[in-house]
Amino acid sequence: MDMTTVGDTGLLDTLQHEVAVFARRAEQTRLGGVGQVRNSMDRAAYLLLNRLDNEGPMGVKALAASMGIDSSTVTRQVAPLVDSGLVKRTSHPEDGRAVVLQLSPRGLSRLEEVRSSRRQLMAELTDDWAPEEREQFCTLLTRFNSALSARMSVQGVPSPEQPPTA
Repeated sequence: MDMTTVGDTGLLDTLQHEVAVFARRAEQTRLGGVGQVRNSMDRAAYLLLNRLDNEGPMGVKALAASMGIDSSTVTRQVAPLVDSGLVKRTSHPEDGRAVVLQLSPRGLSRLEEVRSSRRQLMAELTDDWAPEEREQFCTLLTRFNSALSARMSVQGVPSPEQPPTA
């Protein structure tokens, strides 16, 4: 069903084009930040570390469910993070047979470096924006991402990482 009207066709064309340009530029730069930290952590690692920091230690299945991806993907993405010492595998406190993933002190330090670098990039990109414009952009981008996630969920497609709640 076509939900557009003649009046918003041009606006919707502009919106879809700008989203496509944003996606391409975000992928090209990975919105990695500034300085030495720029592009030094891929999106999957950042999202996994961020989730563990926000929600605490958890098993692979719980981590996969919270991120809307399958367990095999999490297992594959976590392996290099464990190898590099950013994530620790520990025994579940109640069931010693189960494995829990936990952000290591080194992982937290690295995540903070990347967050700081990305925060600096966001500050530079929006330097000439009023605080209200930054807030409005965050609100609208969050709303847009939520709508995409809801649509993907209805279609049975795993949704991407949701932003942390403030």
